Amino acid sequence: MPQIIAEIGSVHDGSFGNARKLVELAADCGADVVKFQTHIAEAETLADAPMPPYFKGEPRLDYFRRTAFTEAQWGDLKAACAGLGVTFLSSPFSLEAVDLLERVGVDAYKIPSGEVTNRPLLEKVAATGKPVLLSSGMSNWDELDRAVAALKAGGPVTVLQCTSAYPCPPERVGLNVIEEMKARYGLPVGYSDHTESCAAAFAAAAMGATVIEKHLTFSRRMYGSDAANAMEPESFTAYCAGLKEIWAMRASPVDKGNIEPFRDMKRIFEKSIVSSRALKAGQTISMGDLCFKKPGDGISAANYREYIGRVVTKDLPADHKFSADEFGALASASK
Repeated sequence: MPQIIAEIGSVHDGSFGNARKLVELAADCGADVVKFQTHIAEAETLADAPMPPYFKGEPRLDYFRRTAFTEAQWGDLKAACAGLGVTFLSSPFSLEAVDLLERVGVDAYKIPSGEVTNRPLLEKVAATGKPVLLSSGMSNWDELDRAVAALKAGGPVTVLQCTSAYPCPPERVGLNVIEEMKARYGLPVGYSDHTESCAAAFAAAAMGATVIEKHLTFSRRMYGSDAANAMEPESFTAYCAGLKEIWAMRASPVDKGNIEPFRDMKRIFEKSIVSSRALKAGQTISMGDLCFKKPGDGISAANYREYIGRVVTKDLPADHKFSADEFGALASASK
């Protein structure tokens, strides 16, 4: 079943209250899954690790320490998701984070783009047997091949097309990769959206992406690494509604060979053959004697050639809707 992931990431900025309200907001907007990032600062980064180009607010180690949650708080977030009927998903950034999430009872894992080559992490996640989403944002095919092989030893795997650019311009979305991933891996494929509009996600869903992920925030003015490239509630609600409509379309193929559902509409809107003027019995029909008017419950305008050159069998007024029994043989055949 297709799923929309509300990526909360670090939008909460270390506030458990914000995180809790973001879970509620995601559910209200129509998301099926709520995704966090589980950081244990000392387990994943050195003190001198550089900051990404899109967020220079504070050193990475300090940022991860400040915004981390306790195990009890993670448990509360898991419970909040369960209470609202949404899946609790998180990206672990260390082996220790996997252990924490297992103790909490995470429903599924997301492998973030920067962890695709972290083989120990992949193997540890696969060993849980839980569903895994694999991001591809900064990886080539060889790296993805190895990651898929490692993860397939565990639970179900979905591969996500992603471009690690914040924001991602349209020309770097890579919709073509969705088809390539489906053919290459034979696995469900999704799309992690870093663009600033709905267009890329809608196109991906129409192409068969069964999982769409998008950052959600209260406001793009919030502090932190994720909010500026996230979607605000009103837009995210429309985003979810649009995706669900697209998936409903894909799940409901139309049989163009069956016109029965349009039988009444065809009668109202299509055209019948009608006399353009009064006609006398025995008169040979020419094109000038015919016109084509609603409703379409008489002789179809599609068949007009069959009646040119035939004779009418009785006097008929103008604007008369013909029936087949009002015509004799072709005039030439009657002589």
